[in-house]
Amino acid sequence: MGKKTMDHTQLLVLALLAGEDMYGYQMIVELARRSDHTFEMKEGTLYPVLHGLERDGLVEAYQQAAPTGRMRKYYHLTRKGGAVLRTEAEAWRAYSGAVNAVLRSSPGLNLA
Repeated sequence: MGKKTMDHTQLLVLALLAGEDMYGYQMIVELARRSDHTFEMKEGTLYPVLHGLERDGLVEAYQQAAPTGRMRKYYHLTRKGGAVLRTEAEAWRAYSGAVNAVLRSSPGLNLA
């Protein structure tokens, strides 16, 4: 398959943060909304992904007061994270395009 690419959950989280800084639950809701509920990420999946991305310098976390006054932890895509997102998104497009090409050319599947 070529070079190992980023896990799809990491890619999805970086893509969410490309538009705006978000807190954890906001990411879960937004990912479900954007994917028509195909991706229903649980907190137990999201937070380890965020911590790994933070450890790798792709996202940064900061505290900010919510409208309720409660402190929330927001995540911000770093410059390095943006560069990795662009590279990984292109690799994903190439990979998914190749898979789709094979599926389309498979007799009996009738995928237009």
